[in-house]
Amino acid sequence: MSPFAGEGANLAMLDGAELALAIIAHGEDVEAALASYEAAMLPRSEDAAAQSAAGLDMCFNDQAPRPLVDFFQSMRSGMEA
Repeated sequence: MSPFAGEGANLAMLDGAELALAIIAHGEDVEAALASYEAAMLPRSEDAAAQSAAGLDMCFNDQAPRPLVDFFQSMRSGMEA
């Protein structure tokens, strides 16, 4: 995952904690623990990866840096309202 959404390290820590909880909850059944963990992890990481890809594209496309400037200006406008 590219670093353009700021999600990678946060997801890694959350994934580690949730995997540990799934292993504890399922005892010796590692396959059940993995299935339980992946059921929550895959949709969450898919969303984060999509956000990261959009950020990457915003920074490195034919119109760059205009999309990035527009993004930050829209954030500022939203805070002033």
